Amino acid sequence: MARWRYYRGKKVRAIPRIELRVTILSTLIALVLAVVSVRLYYLQIIRHKEFVELADRNRIRIHRQPALRGLVFDVHHRPLVDTRPSFEAVVVPEDVRNARQTISRLGGYLGENNIAAKLAQAEDDDRPPFDPVTVEEHLDWQQVVSLETHQLQLPGVSLEVMPQRHYIYGSLGAHLLGYVGEVAEGDLRHTNDYRMGDEIGKFGLERVFESELRGQAGGQEIEVDSVGRRLKLLREIPEIPGQSVVLSLDLDVQQAAEQAMGNRSGALVAIDPNTGYIIAMVSHPAFDPNIFANGITPVQWRALTTDPQHPLANRAIQGIYPPGSTFKLVDAIAALEDRTLTPETTYYCPGGLWYGNRVYHCWRKQGHGTLSVHRAIVGSCDVFFYQVGIHLGIDRLAQWAHLLGLGEKSGIELDNERAGLMPSSRWKEQRFHQRWYPAETLSVAIGQGYVAATPLQMALVAAEIANGGARYKPQFVKAAEALDGSVVRSFPPILERRIPFDPSVLEIVRSAMCDVVNGVGGTGHAAHLDNVVVCGKTGTSQVVKEAGNARIPENKEPLKYRDHGWFVAYAPRDHPQIAIACVIEHGGHGGSSAGPVVHDVLQKFFALYPPPGSQPSIPVTGAPQAMPSPAPQRPPPGSIAARQD
Repeated sequence: MARWRYYRGKKVRAIPRIELRVTILSTLIALVLAVVSVRLYYLQIIRHKEFVELADRNRIRIHRQPALRGLVFDVHHRPLVDTRPSFEAVVVPEDVRNARQTISRLGGYLGENNIAAKLAQAEDDDRPPFDPVTVEEHLDWQQVVSLETHQLQLPGVSLEVMPQRHYIYGSLGAHLLGYVGEVAEGDLRHTNDYRMGDEIGKFGLERVFESELRGQAGGQEIEVDSVGRRLKLLREIPEIPGQSVVLSLDLDVQQAAEQAMGNRSGALVAIDPNTGYIIAMVSHPAFDPNIFANGITPVQWRALTTDPQHPLANRAIQGIYPPGSTFKLVDAIAALEDRTLTPETTYYCPGGLWYGNRVYHCWRKQGHGTLSVHRAIVGSCDVFFYQVGIHLGIDRLAQWAHLLGLGEKSGIELDNERAGLMPSSRWKEQRFHQRWYPAETLSVAIGQGYVAATPLQMALVAAEIANGGARYKPQFVKAAEALDGSVVRSFPPILERRIPFDPSVLEIVRSAMCDVVNGVGGTGHAAHLDNVVVCGKTGTSQVVKEAGNARIPENKEPLKYRDHGWFVAYAPRDHPQIAIACVIEHGGHGGSSAGPVVHDVLQKFFALYPPPGSQPSIPVTGAPQAMPSPAPQRPPPGSIAARQD
């Protein structure tokens, strides 16, 4: 309703007053300007640094470059493990324009339908802005071509080249070499040097020598366009590759051992008795470490962990077996050293020994007759060593067995080594709160009962007999090298102790071991070589029999109830170069199961490294034969083999 007023007697329309409106409007403008000013101050002053960084990250990205892991060589610098390129598909969600469409297209090219879930998981893990998310690893060539061809249709998606561990010979030496895997949360809690997605050694050499093999990561500062594609490199911090590791393992001998073992379960350890370096180490069944490097699937992991053959277990250091008759070498040394046995001592074997209220049988039912320690070792007479155990006693036998390294870990730098067991009266009292019965010593004296050893321990026993009582720490790495081949760190032989053997005692045992393989009536003829004198000892360790089936012939028994076969040896007799122990699970008699395996390994070894003065055999035919090329010379103790091109 209009307002009126009178002016000079006339009625006129009143002009509205504007002072109040101006005041209100001015106040509102002032408030808006104040809010804008405060906001500008907050954005440009208080959060200036943060927004500058965000702006730069929208244009400039920092790419972390993981270092290449060091190579692994055998003793002659032949590569066993290397690193190969692997392609990964990564997504930067901030660069993706149409998430649903991009995810759909990418899934079609990769054959992957879980991309959205992986991106969501990355967001839940508080991913920093512009950090790439890996949505697929180990792309094949067809997937790589598809992504590169359709790059313009996939904004925010790119390919990254990552190093991938490669085990050149598959399962060969798998338990010693080990494997790598993606770093886990537990690993990150122990060190700040790793990021999610990095590789880390999980088992074997890869884990133990992680600090040498790993190297140091680098990085690149790159400029990208609006869809995240790389434009140019602005700055780079080069990564430092890991050190290479030179093993004492000989590839040729290792291959011969793997081939000789075949598909049978068991283990073999070959060692240099003069240094303690491992020449070959086999554990069967094995696994292919490449499945871990490729990203093991839940199905593959379940198959490995539920396999009744336990392929992940390193039987060379984790398998504990009754040593059987190979333990008679320990009996003989202990009794001869303690003078409860002399070279002239004889016992009569009629095929069994009545002790207490039962008969303890010899493996040879008709018996061995009257024999001394030499013939007892050659023929592996049980009755003779029952008598040795009775006169020696369990505690003195245990002392000498421990001195030889049984019942204790060897100290090799591998995962989960087991100590085995060497019983004593004190051990039984502590373990079972029972006294030791003398009859139990009879079982221990032939390597049965409570006593148990690993193949590595028995190889060390053979090495100590061969070298005169020197106890070397078993090692499998000789050096760590820089990228240019210079030695960064060497691992010389470690002499832990010298066992005070009487030389005459060792000579008795060595002579008997020589006749086990080469003499009349010996049980180890399967390991005989024509041009090298091999000294050895067979063993057959009993497995618990199926109830009610004790009289079933061994070749008709279920495999799991058959005896384990052992063979320990060293060669040559004079100036030994190799000591070896082999066990074949459920293989039966050691001479017929483990003996041929040891034979093949020794034959290969001495074909490569003939003993001084031996003559390699040359085939004779009607046509002239070319002279064989010189055999490679094994590096001297503590040295590094010359690099081979």
